[in-house]
Amino acid sequence: MPIIMKLRELTAVERDVLERLSRSRTAPAREVERAKILLCASSGQHVPDIALQMRLTAYCVRERIRRFNTEGLAALQDRPRAGRPAQYNPEQVSLVVQTVLTKPTDLGLPFAAWTHVRLQDYLNEQQQLHIKRSRIGELLAREGLRWREVVMARN
Repeated sequence: MPIIMKLRELTAVERDVLERLSRSRTAPAREVERAKILLCASSGQHVPDIALQMRLTAYCVRERIRRFNTEGLAALQDRPRAGRPAQYNPEQVSLVVQTVLTKPTDLGLPFAAWTHVRLQDYLNEQQQLHIKRSRIGELLAREGLRWREVVMARN
């Protein structure tokens, strides 16, 4: 006999949050998807139907409903995951971004444009931030900056 999974009764506030989130274009995609799952479940749809509609596994849908029943709206958020801690803290990332966005001549350096090598040397020697060239590019990409666009805009 199949397991019947029921979503608990939603409060007015929870329903409002889920409806707004399910229509959002700026919220993280996972949260939007989770809100849609919960709204489908609250309308009486069965787990296999929701899974088919959302292109997910039935297990995933059941897990989301189970978490919502126990945690409420907090179930929309990702749980912390295991893994290596961040190598650079937010202040260090901010320093890299600020440095890239500053003209080298404004820092008293004898050149007009950054290269990866020059930026690495400056951060290592002047700022005491030991960072590899490849890591600089990764940090900038994560912050939504593209190296060529940033360098060309500053010249």
